[in-house]
Amino acid sequence: MDRKSIISIFSAALLAIAPTAAERLIILHTNDTHSNIDPAADGTGGILQRKAIMDSVKKAEKNVITVDAGDAVQGSLYFKYFRGDVEYPLMDMSGYDIRILGNHEFDNGLEELAKRWRNVQGARLSANYDFSGTPAEGIFQPYVIKKVGGKKIGFMGINVDPESLIAYSCYPGMKFKDIIETANRTADILRNEKGCDLIVAVTHIGYTKESPEKTTDVELAMASSDIDVIVGGHSHTLIDPAHPEKYPHIVTNRNGRPVLITQTGKYGRNIGRIEIDLDMLKETTPADYGYTLIPVTDRFAESQLDAKMITFLTPYRQAVDSVNSHVIGKSTYHLRNSDRNGGYGNFAADFGMWYGNLKADSLSAGGEVMKRPDMAIMNIGGIRQEMPEGDITEGQILSTFPFSNHMVMISLKGRDIIDALAVAAKKGGEAISGNVRVVTDADKNLRRVVINGVPMNPETTYNVITIDYVAEGNDDLRTLANHEKVWRDEIEMCAPMLRYINHLSELGLPVAPDPTGRFMIDINP
Repeated sequence: MDRKSIISIFSAALLAIAPTAAERLIILHTNDTHSNIDPAADGTGGILQRKAIMDSVKKAEKNVITVDAGDAVQGSLYFKYFRGDVEYPLMDMSGYDIRILGNHEFDNGLEELAKRWRNVQGARLSANYDFSGTPAEGIFQPYVIKKVGGKKIGFMGINVDPESLIAYSCYPGMKFKDIIETANRTADILRNEKGCDLIVAVTHIGYTKESPEKTTDVELAMASSDIDVIVGGHSHTLIDPAHPEKYPHIVTNRNGRPVLITQTGKYGRNIGRIEIDLDMLKETTPADYGYTLIPVTDRFAESQLDAKMITFLTPYRQAVDSVNSHVIGKSTYHLRNSDRNGGYGNFAADFGMWYGNLKADSLSAGGEVMKRPDMAIMNIGGIRQEMPEGDITEGQILSTFPFSNHMVMISLKGRDIIDALAVAAKKGGEAISGNVRVVTDADKNLRRVVINGVPMNPETTYNVITIDYVAEGNDDLRTLANHEKVWRDEIEMCAPMLRYINHLSELGLPVAPDPTGRFMIDINP
Protein backbone atom coordinates (compact mmCIF):
# COMPACT_ATOMS: atom_id res chain seq x y z
CA MET A 1 0.00 0.00 0.00
CA ASP A 2 1.44 3.33 -0.99
CA ARG A 3 1.87 6.34 1.23
CA LYS A 4 -1.02 8.24 -0.39
CA SER A 5 -3.46 5.40 0.29
CA ILE A 6 -2.34 5.12 3.93
CA ILE A 7 -2.90 8.87 4.45
CA SER A 8 -6.33 8.65 2.81
CA ILE A 9 -7.43 5.77 5.03
CA PHE A 10 -6.04 7.48 8.15
CA SER A 11 -7.85 10.72 7.31
CA ALA A 12 -11.13 8.91 6.75
CA ALA A 13 -10.76 7.20 10.12
CA LEU A 14 -10.19 10.51 11.84
CA LEU A 15 -13.28 12.02 10.21
CA ALA A 16 -15.33 9.02 11.31
CA ILE A 17 -14.42 9.44 14.97
CA ALA A 18 -14.30 13.26 15.09
CA PRO A 19 -17.35 14.89 16.74
CA THR A 20 -19.55 16.91 14.37
CA ALA A 21 -20.72 20.39 15.35
CA ALA A 22 -24.31 20.41 16.62
CA GLU A 23 -26.89 22.06 14.36
CA ARG A 24 -28.56 24.65 16.53
CA LEU A 25 -31.21 27.32 16.05
CA ILE A 26 -31.05 30.73 17.73
CA ILE A 27 -34.30 32.72 18.02
CA LEU A 28 -33.79 36.38 18.96
CA HIS A 29 -37.00 38.13 19.98
CA THR A 30 -38.35 41.47 21.15
CA ASN A 31 -41.77 42.82 22.12
CA ASP A 32 -43.47 46.07 23.12
CA THR A 33 -40.67 48.40 22.10
CA HIS A 34 -43.30 51.17 21.84
CA SER A 35 -41.43 53.68 19.67
CA ASN A 36 -38.52 53.84 22.11
CA ILE A 37 -36.06 54.54 19.33
CA ASP A 38 -33.46 56.26 21.52
CA PRO A 39 -31.85 54.85 24.67
CA ALA A 40 -33.43 55.67 28.02
CA ALA A 41 -31.79 58.11 30.42
CA ASP A 42 -29.93 55.22 32.06
CA GLY A 43 -28.42 54.16 28.73
CA THR A 44 -30.53 51.05 28.27
CA GLY A 45 -32.46 50.27 25.10
CA GLY A 46 -32.31 52.04 21.76
CA ILE A 47 -32.82 50.52 18.34
CA LEU A 48 -29.25 51.15 17.15
CA GLN A 49 -27.70 49.16 19.99
CA ARG A 50 -30.36 46.48 19.56
CA LYS A 51 -29.48 46.11 15.88
CA ALA A 52 -25.76 45.89 16.73
CA ILE A 53 -26.41 43.10 19.24
CA MET A 54 -28.55 41.13 16.82
CA ASP A 55 -25.93 41.55 14.10
CA SER A 56 -23.20 40.30 16.43
CA VAL A 57 -25.20 37.15 17.16
CA LYS A 58 -25.83 36.61 13.45
CA LYS A 59 -22.08 36.81 12.79
CA ALA A 60 -21.36 34.23 15.47
CA GLU A 61 -24.19 31.80 14.74
CA LYS A 62 -25.16 29.96 11.57
CA ASN A 63 -28.95 29.77 12.09
CA VAL A 64 -30.62 32.87 13.54
CA ILE A 65 -34.29 33.85 13.23
CA THR A 66 -35.40 37.26 14.53
CA VAL A 67 -38.95 37.79 15.80
CA ASP A 68 -40.97 40.75 17.09
CA ALA A 69 -44.16 40.12 19.08
CA GLY A 70 -45.94 43.41 18.44
CA ASP A 71 -46.45 46.96 19.72
CA ALA A 72 -43.38 48.31 17.98
CA VAL A 73 -45.16 51.69 17.81
CA GLN A 74 -46.82 54.22 20.12
CA GLY A 75 -45.10 55.60 23.18
CA SER A 76 -42.74 58.39 22.15
CA LEU A 77 -42.66 61.57 20.11
CA TYR A 78 -41.42 59.63 17.10
CA PHE A 79 -44.86 58.11 16.67
CA LYS A 80 -46.77 61.13 17.95
CA TYR A 81 -45.25 63.37 15.28
CA PHE A 82 -44.36 61.01 12.43
CA ARG A 83 -47.07 58.31 12.68
CA GLY A 84 -44.81 55.38 11.83
CA ASP A 85 -42.44 56.99 9.34
CA VAL A 86 -39.60 56.24 11.76
CA GLU A 87 -40.44 52.88 13.34
CA TYR A 88 -41.46 50.89 10.27
CA PRO A 89 -38.34 51.66 8.19
CA LEU A 90 -36.05 51.07 11.19
CA MET A 91 -37.68 47.73 11.98
CA ASP A 92 -37.12 46.71 8.35
CA MET A 93 -33.48 47.86 8.53
CA SER A 94 -33.10 45.75 11.65
CA GLY A 95 -33.80 42.66 9.58
CA TYR A 96 -36.67 41.04 11.45
CA ASP A 97 -37.71 37.73 9.89
CA ILE A 98 -41.12 37.47 11.56
CA ARG A 99 -43.45 40.13 12.95
CA ILE A 100 -46.96 40.19 14.39
CA LEU A 101 -49.43 42.91 15.29
CA GLY A 102 -49.82 44.42 18.72
CA ASN A 103 -52.94 46.31 19.71
CA HIS A 104 -51.24 49.69 19.23
CA GLU A 105 -50.55 49.01 15.57
CA PHE A 106 -54.28 49.81 15.20
CA ASP A 107 -54.05 53.25 16.82
CA ASN A 108 -54.22 55.20 13.56
CA GLY A 109 -56.97 53.02 12.09
CA LEU A 110 -57.18 50.00 9.83
CA GLU A 111 -56.43 51.83 6.58
CA GLU A 112 -53.21 53.24 8.01
CA LEU A 113 -52.31 49.81 9.41
CA ALA A 114 -52.80 48.24 5.99
CA LYS A 115 -50.73 50.95 4.32
CA ARG A 116 -47.83 50.37 6.73
CA TRP A 117 -47.91 46.59 6.92
CA ARG A 118 -48.36 45.95 3.21
CA ASN A 119 -44.68 46.81 2.75
CA VAL A 120 -43.29 45.32 5.97
CA GLN A 121 -40.35 43.01 5.24
CA GLY A 122 -40.31 39.49 6.60
CA ALA A 123 -43.25 37.22 7.39
CA ARG A 124 -46.39 39.02 8.64
CA LEU A 125 -48.37 36.60 10.80
CA SER A 126 -51.89 36.52 12.22
CA ALA A 127 -53.84 33.29 12.58
CA ASN A 128 -56.80 34.59 14.57
CA TYR A 129 -57.58 37.93 12.93
CA ASP A 130 -59.77 37.64 9.84
CA PHE A 131 -59.27 40.72 7.68
CA SER A 132 -61.55 39.58 4.84
CA GLY A 133 -63.32 42.53 3.25
CA THR A 134 -61.12 45.10 5.02
CA PRO A 135 -58.19 47.20 3.76
CA ALA A 136 -55.81 44.68 5.40
CA GLU A 137 -57.12 41.66 3.47
CA GLY A 138 -54.33 39.50 2.09
CA ILE A 139 -51.51 41.14 4.05
CA PHE A 140 -51.16 38.55 6.83
CA GLN A 141 -50.72 34.79 6.77
CA PRO A 142 -51.55 32.44 9.67
CA TYR A 143 -48.14 30.78 9.79
CA VAL A 144 -44.77 30.44 8.11
CA ILE A 145 -42.44 27.43 7.97
CA LYS A 146 -38.68 27.95 8.15
CA LYS A 147 -36.35 25.12 7.12
CA VAL A 148 -33.27 25.09 9.33
CA GLY A 149 -30.64 22.35 9.54
CA GLY A 150 -32.89 19.80 7.88
CA LYS A 151 -35.74 20.56 10.29
CA LYS A 152 -39.06 22.34 9.72
CA ILE A 153 -39.81 25.12 12.21
CA GLY A 154 -43.40 26.39 12.17
CA PHE A 155 -44.22 29.89 13.42
CA MET A 156 -47.81 31.12 13.92
CA GLY A 157 -49.12 34.55 14.94
CA ILE A 158 -51.73 34.83 17.72
CA ASN A 159 -53.26 38.23 18.52
CA VAL A 160 -55.12 39.75 21.45
CA ASP A 161 -58.90 39.96 21.76
CA PRO A 162 -59.63 43.57 20.65
CA GLU A 163 -62.88 43.97 22.59
CA SER A 164 -62.67 46.70 25.24
CA LEU A 165 -59.01 47.18 24.34
CA ILE A 166 -58.89 48.60 20.83
CA ALA A 167 -61.44 51.27 19.90
CA TYR A 168 -63.85 49.60 17.46
CA SER A 169 -63.51 52.50 15.04
CA CYS A 170 -59.89 51.35 14.54
CA TYR A 171 -60.75 47.84 13.30
CA PRO A 172 -64.16 47.90 11.54
CA GLY A 173 -64.96 44.64 9.78
CA MET A 174 -62.11 42.66 11.30
CA LYS A 175 -63.23 39.38 12.87
CA PHE A 176 -61.55 37.92 15.95
CA LYS A 177 -61.20 34.14 16.29
CA ASP A 178 -60.83 32.35 19.61
CA ILE A 179 -57.20 32.20 20.72
CA ILE A 180 -56.96 28.66 22.11
CA GLU A 181 -59.10 27.07 19.41
CA THR A 182 -57.23 28.82 16.59
CA ALA A 183 -53.78 28.17 18.04
CA ASN A 184 -54.45 24.47 18.61
CA ARG A 185 -55.93 24.03 15.13
CA THR A 186 -53.00 25.84 13.51
CA ALA A 187 -50.47 23.88 15.56
CA ASP A 188 -52.16 20.63 14.52
CA ILE A 189 -51.85 21.63 10.86
CA LEU A 190 -48.20 22.50 11.30
CA ARG A 191 -47.38 19.28 13.16
CA ASN A 192 -49.51 16.68 11.41
CA GLU A 193 -50.13 18.06 7.92
CA LYS A 194 -46.97 20.09 7.29
CA GLY A 195 -44.61 17.82 9.23
CA CYS A 196 -43.05 20.52 11.42
CA ASP A 197 -40.47 19.37 13.96
CA LEU A 198 -40.85 22.44 16.19
CA ILE A 199 -43.80 24.83 16.63
CA VAL A 200 -43.48 28.39 17.90
CA ALA A 201 -46.47 30.60 18.71
CA VAL A 202 -45.60 34.29 18.46
CA THR A 203 -48.28 35.97 20.56
CA HIS A 204 -49.48 39.38 21.67
CA ILE A 205 -51.93 38.29 24.36
CA GLY A 206 -49.98 38.75 27.60
CA TYR A 207 -48.51 36.54 30.29
CA THR A 208 -50.46 37.94 33.25
CA LYS A 209 -54.25 37.99 33.73
CA GLU A 210 -55.53 41.53 33.25
CA SER A 211 -59.17 40.71 32.49
CA PRO A 212 -61.27 37.63 33.31
CA GLU A 213 -62.37 37.31 29.67
CA LYS A 214 -58.91 37.47 28.11
CA THR A 215 -56.68 34.46 27.42
CA THR A 216 -53.05 34.55 28.57
CA ASP A 217 -49.90 32.81 27.34
CA VAL A 218 -49.98 30.57 30.40
CA GLU A 219 -53.55 29.48 29.67
CA LEU A 220 -52.68 28.91 26.01
CA ALA A 221 -49.70 26.75 26.98
CA MET A 222 -51.75 24.68 29.43
CA ALA A 223 -54.49 24.10 26.83
CA SER A 224 -52.11 23.18 24.00
CA SER A 225 -50.80 19.87 22.67
CA ASP A 226 -48.44 20.76 19.85
CA ILE A 227 -46.97 24.17 20.77
CA ASP A 228 -43.35 23.96 21.93
CA VAL A 229 -42.45 27.63 22.43
CA ILE A 230 -44.47 30.80 23.04
CA VAL A 231 -42.72 34.07 22.23
CA GLY A 232 -44.99 36.58 23.91
CA GLY A 233 -45.81 40.25 24.29
CA HIS A 234 -48.51 42.70 25.43
CA SER A 235 -48.26 42.45 29.24
CA HIS A 236 -44.71 43.91 29.38
CA THR A 237 -43.68 40.96 31.51
CA LEU A 238 -39.96 40.42 32.03
CA ILE A 239 -39.77 36.63 32.10
CA ASP A 240 -36.33 36.12 33.55
CA PRO A 241 -35.14 32.50 33.52
CA ALA A 242 -32.78 33.39 36.37
CA HIS A 243 -35.84 34.02 38.59
CA PRO A 244 -38.48 31.46 37.57
CA GLU A 245 -40.25 31.81 40.91
CA LYS A 246 -41.77 35.13 39.78
CA TYR A 247 -42.83 34.34 36.22
CA PRO A 248 -42.21 30.67 35.40
CA HIS A 249 -40.92 30.19 31.87
CA ILE A 250 -41.77 26.49 31.76
CA VAL A 251 -45.47 25.54 31.84
CA THR A 252 -46.88 22.04 31.38
CA ASN A 253 -49.36 21.50 28.53
CA ARG A 254 -52.46 19.33 28.66
CA ASN A 255 -50.41 16.24 27.79
CA GLY A 256 -47.89 16.83 30.56
CA ARG A 257 -45.17 18.10 28.21
CA PRO A 258 -43.25 21.33 28.96
CA VAL A 259 -43.83 24.52 26.97
CA LEU A 260 -41.27 27.35 27.01
CA ILE A 261 -42.81 30.84 27.42
CA THR A 262 -40.67 33.94 26.88
CA GLN A 263 -41.15 37.71 27.01
CA THR A 264 -38.62 40.53 27.33
CA GLY A 265 -40.45 43.24 29.29
CA LYS A 266 -40.86 46.52 27.42
CA TYR A 267 -39.22 49.41 25.57
CA GLY A 268 -36.51 47.30 23.94
CA ARG A 269 -34.35 47.09 27.04
CA ASN A 270 -33.75 43.37 26.54
CA ILE A 271 -33.50 40.87 23.71
CA GLY A 272 -34.62 37.32 24.31
CA ARG A 273 -32.35 34.52 23.09
CA ILE A 274 -33.66 30.97 22.67
CA GLU A 275 -31.14 28.27 21.78
CA ILE A 276 -32.34 24.91 20.47
CA ASP A 277 -30.23 21.87 19.58
CA LEU A 278 -31.91 20.74 16.37
CA ASP A 279 -30.03 17.44 16.32
CA MET A 280 -31.55 16.52 19.69
CA LEU A 281 -35.15 17.62 19.10
CA LYS A 282 -36.58 14.12 19.57
CA GLU A 283 -34.50 13.43 22.67
CA THR A 284 -35.20 16.74 24.45
CA THR A 285 -38.16 18.88 25.51
CA PRO A 286 -38.59 22.68 25.61
CA ALA A 287 -37.45 22.55 29.23
CA ASP A 288 -33.99 21.71 27.85
CA TYR A 289 -33.83 24.67 25.47
CA GLY A 290 -31.51 27.51 26.36
CA TYR A 291 -33.29 30.77 27.22
CA THR A 292 -31.49 33.93 28.29
CA LEU A 293 -32.04 37.69 28.28
CA ILE A 294 -29.51 39.97 26.61
CA PRO A 295 -29.58 43.48 28.15
CA VAL A 296 -29.50 46.23 25.53
CA THR A 297 -26.86 48.68 26.74
CA ASP A 298 -24.43 51.15 25.21
CA ARG A 299 -21.77 48.43 24.79
CA PHE A 300 -21.09 49.29 21.14
CA ALA A 301 -19.26 52.47 20.13
CA GLU A 302 -20.99 54.73 17.62
CA SER A 303 -18.54 53.62 14.94
CA GLN A 304 -19.89 50.08 15.33
CA LEU A 305 -23.54 51.09 14.89
CA ASP A 306 -25.43 50.87 11.61
CA ALA A 307 -24.43 53.94 9.58
CA LYS A 308 -27.48 53.73 7.31
CA MET A 309 -29.82 53.75 10.30
CA ILE A 310 -27.98 56.69 11.88
CA THR A 311 -28.26 58.74 8.67
CA PHE A 312 -31.96 57.92 8.34
CA LEU A 313 -32.72 58.74 11.98
CA THR A 314 -30.78 62.01 12.32
CA PRO A 315 -33.38 64.54 11.02
CA TYR A 316 -36.19 62.91 13.01
CA ARG A 317 -34.07 62.86 16.16
CA GLN A 318 -33.24 66.57 15.81
CA ALA A 319 -36.96 67.42 15.66
CA VAL A 320 -37.72 65.26 18.71
CA ASP A 321 -34.77 66.61 20.71
CA SER A 322 -35.94 70.20 20.22
CA VAL A 323 -39.28 69.41 21.86
CA ASN A 324 -37.74 67.22 24.56
CA SER A 325 -35.50 70.10 25.68
CA HIS A 326 -38.35 72.56 26.33
CA VAL A 327 -38.88 72.69 30.13
CA ILE A 328 -42.44 73.54 31.21
CA GLY A 329 -42.50 72.64 34.91
CA LYS A 330 -41.06 70.66 37.80
CA SER A 331 -42.07 67.48 39.59
CA THR A 332 -41.63 66.95 43.31
CA TYR A 333 -41.76 63.16 43.06
CA HIS A 334 -40.68 60.40 40.73
CA LEU A 335 -44.03 59.28 39.34
CA ARG A 336 -44.23 55.73 37.98
CA ASN A 337 -46.75 54.87 35.32
CA SER A 338 -46.79 51.27 36.55
CA ASP A 339 -48.45 52.26 39.85
CA ARG A 340 -52.17 51.57 39.49
CA ASN A 341 -53.17 53.21 42.75
CA GLY A 342 -51.79 56.66 43.54
CA GLY A 343 -49.07 58.92 42.18
CA TYR A 344 -49.33 59.49 38.45
CA GLY A 345 -52.91 58.21 38.32
CA ASN A 346 -53.96 60.72 40.97
CA PHE A 347 -52.26 63.49 39.01
CA ALA A 348 -54.08 62.53 35.79
CA ALA A 349 -57.49 62.33 37.48
CA ASP A 350 -57.03 65.61 39.34
CA PHE A 351 -56.07 67.23 36.04
CA GLY A 352 -59.38 65.89 34.69
CA MET A 353 -61.35 67.60 37.47
CA TRP A 354 -59.43 70.85 36.95
CA TYR A 355 -60.13 70.79 33.24
CA GLY A 356 -63.78 69.85 33.70
CA ASN A 357 -64.32 72.84 35.97
CA LEU A 358 -62.37 75.11 33.62
CA LYS A 359 -64.52 73.94 30.71
CA ALA A 360 -67.70 74.56 32.72
CA ASP A 361 -66.58 78.09 33.52
CA SER A 362 -65.72 78.74 29.88
CA LEU A 363 -69.01 77.44 28.55
CA SER A 364 -71.00 79.26 31.23
CA ALA A 365 -69.24 82.50 30.32
CA GLY A 366 -70.52 81.98 26.79
CA GLY A 367 -74.08 81.87 27.98
CA GLU A 368 -74.55 78.09 28.30
CA VAL A 369 -75.77 76.52 31.52
CA MET A 370 -73.14 73.90 32.23
CA LYS A 371 -72.94 71.56 35.20
CA ARG A 372 -69.63 70.91 36.88
CA PRO A 373 -68.09 67.44 37.02
CA ASP A 374 -68.85 65.25 40.02
CA MET A 375 -65.74 63.12 39.56
CA ALA A 376 -63.03 62.09 37.11
CA ILE A 377 -61.94 58.67 35.88
CA MET A 378 -58.81 58.36 33.74
CA ASN A 379 -57.01 55.20 32.64
CA ILE A 380 -53.61 54.14 33.93
CA GLY A 381 -52.99 52.41 30.60
CA GLY A 382 -53.01 55.81 28.90
CA ILE A 383 -49.96 56.92 30.92
CA ARG A 384 -47.05 55.62 28.90
CA GLN A 385 -43.92 57.01 30.57
CA GLU A 386 -42.63 57.78 34.04
CA MET A 387 -42.15 61.33 35.29
CA PRO A 388 -38.74 61.61 36.99
CA GLU A 389 -38.31 64.06 39.83
CA GLY A 390 -37.12 67.45 38.56
CA ASP A 391 -37.65 69.24 35.26
CA ILE A 392 -40.68 68.34 33.13
CA THR A 393 -40.37 68.90 29.40
CA GLU A 394 -43.02 69.34 26.76
CA GLY A 395 -41.76 66.29 24.91
CA GLN A 396 -41.96 64.19 28.05
CA ILE A 397 -45.67 64.98 28.50
CA LEU A 398 -46.44 64.41 24.83
CA SER A 399 -44.70 61.02 25.05
CA THR A 400 -46.49 60.16 28.28
CA PHE A 401 -49.94 60.92 26.84
CA PRO A 402 -49.36 60.02 23.17
CA PHE A 403 -52.81 58.84 22.14
CA SER A 404 -55.27 60.83 20.07
CA ASN A 405 -57.77 60.92 22.93
CA HIS A 406 -60.17 63.77 23.65
CA MET A 407 -61.56 64.90 26.99
CA VAL A 408 -65.28 64.31 27.44
CA MET A 409 -67.93 64.80 30.10
CA ILE A 410 -70.49 62.02 30.33
CA SER A 411 -73.63 61.65 32.42
CA LEU A 412 -74.59 58.24 33.81
CA LYS A 413 -76.12 56.39 36.73
CA GLY A 414 -74.14 55.59 39.83
CA ARG A 415 -74.68 51.85 39.30
CA ASP A 416 -72.72 51.96 36.04
CA ILE A 417 -69.86 53.82 37.71
CA ILE A 418 -69.87 51.36 40.61
CA ASP A 419 -69.75 48.38 38.24
CA ALA A 420 -66.85 49.89 36.31
CA LEU A 421 -64.89 50.67 39.46
CA ALA A 422 -65.47 47.11 40.70
CA VAL A 423 -63.61 45.92 37.61
CA ALA A 424 -60.89 48.52 38.18
CA ALA A 425 -60.50 47.38 41.79
CA LYS A 426 -59.88 43.79 40.70
CA LYS A 427 -57.10 45.05 38.40
CA GLY A 428 -55.44 46.91 41.27
CA GLY A 429 -56.84 50.40 40.76
CA GLU A 430 -57.44 53.13 38.24
CA ALA A 431 -57.04 56.89 38.11
CA ILE A 432 -59.88 58.53 40.07
CA SER A 433 -60.26 62.08 41.40
CA GLY A 434 -59.43 63.03 44.97
CA ASN A 435 -63.05 63.32 46.10
CA VAL A 436 -63.61 59.59 45.48
CA ARG A 437 -62.57 56.49 47.39
CA VAL A 438 -63.14 52.89 46.32
CA VAL A 439 -63.40 50.57 49.33
CA THR A 440 -62.66 46.86 48.85
CA ASP A 441 -62.03 43.75 50.92
CA ALA A 442 -58.58 42.17 51.09
CA ASP A 443 -59.29 40.20 47.88
CA LYS A 444 -60.06 43.41 45.94
CA ASN A 445 -63.81 42.78 45.87
CA LEU A 446 -65.75 46.05 45.87
CA ARG A 447 -67.51 47.01 49.11
CA ARG A 448 -68.59 50.57 48.27
CA VAL A 449 -67.74 53.73 46.37
CA VAL A 450 -67.54 56.90 48.44
CA ILE A 451 -67.90 60.29 46.75
CA ASN A 452 -67.58 63.56 48.65
CA GLY A 453 -67.73 61.64 51.92
CA VAL A 454 -70.95 59.70 51.27
CA PRO A 455 -71.68 56.36 49.57
CA MET A 456 -72.40 56.65 45.87
CA ASN A 457 -76.11 56.23 45.11
CA PRO A 458 -76.69 53.67 42.34
CA GLU A 459 -79.76 55.58 41.12
CA THR A 460 -78.26 59.07 41.15
CA THR A 461 -76.95 60.53 37.88
CA TYR A 462 -73.37 61.81 38.03
CA ASN A 463 -71.26 63.87 35.63
CA VAL A 464 -67.91 62.20 34.96
CA ILE A 465 -64.84 63.65 33.28
CA THR A 466 -62.78 61.14 31.32
CA ILE A 467 -61.38 60.55 27.82
CA ASP A 468 -63.42 59.29 24.89
CA TYR A 469 -61.56 55.95 24.81
CA VAL A 470 -62.65 55.20 28.40
CA ALA A 471 -66.15 56.61 27.85
CA GLU A 472 -66.65 54.00 25.10
CA GLY A 473 -66.19 51.27 27.72
CA ASN A 474 -62.62 50.33 26.85
CA ASP A 475 -59.93 49.11 29.28
CA ASP A 476 -62.61 46.72 30.58
CA LEU A 477 -64.68 49.60 32.03
CA ARG A 478 -67.59 48.46 29.88
CA THR A 479 -70.49 49.94 31.84
CA LEU A 480 -69.20 53.49 31.34
CA ALA A 481 -70.53 53.14 27.78
CA ASN A 482 -74.06 53.41 29.24
CA HIS A 483 -73.83 57.18 29.26
CA GLU A 484 -75.18 60.34 27.70
CA LYS A 485 -72.54 62.66 26.33
CA VAL A 486 -72.50 66.19 27.76
CA TRP A 487 -69.56 67.56 25.74
CA ARG A 488 -66.46 66.43 23.89
CA ASP A 489 -63.31 68.47 23.27
CA GLU A 490 -62.13 68.94 19.72
CA ILE A 491 -58.48 69.14 20.72
CA GLU A 492 -56.40 66.14 21.87
CA MET A 493 -56.10 65.75 25.64
CA CYS A 494 -52.33 66.33 25.67
CA ALA A 495 -53.01 70.01 24.84
CA PRO A 496 -55.02 70.77 28.01
CA MET A 497 -52.58 68.61 29.98
CA LEU A 498 -49.72 70.92 28.87
CA ARG A 499 -51.94 73.86 29.78
CA TYR A 500 -52.49 72.42 33.26
CA ILE A 501 -48.76 72.05 33.92
CA ASN A 502 -48.12 75.55 32.60
CA HIS A 503 -50.87 76.79 34.92
CA LEU A 504 -49.15 75.19 37.92
CA SER A 505 -45.80 76.68 36.85
CA GLU A 506 -47.28 80.17 36.52
CA LEU A 507 -48.49 79.83 40.11
CA GLY A 508 -45.02 78.71 41.16
CA LEU A 509 -46.30 75.24 41.99
CA PRO A 510 -44.64 71.93 41.15
CA VAL A 511 -46.40 68.74 40.07
CA ALA A 512 -46.93 67.20 43.49
CA PRO A 513 -49.91 64.85 43.43
CA ASP A 514 -51.36 63.24 46.51
CA PRO A 515 -49.54 59.86 46.69
CA THR A 516 -52.30 58.24 48.77
CA GLY A 517 -54.01 55.29 47.13
CA ARG A 518 -57.67 55.97 46.40
CA PHE A 519 -58.55 52.28 46.24
CA MET A 520 -58.52 51.24 49.90
CA ILE A 521 -59.13 48.11 51.96
CA ASP A 522 -62.10 48.33 54.34
CA ILE A 523 -60.97 48.82 57.94
CA ASN A 524 -64.23 47.21 59.14
CA PRO A 525 -64.17 43.83 57.38
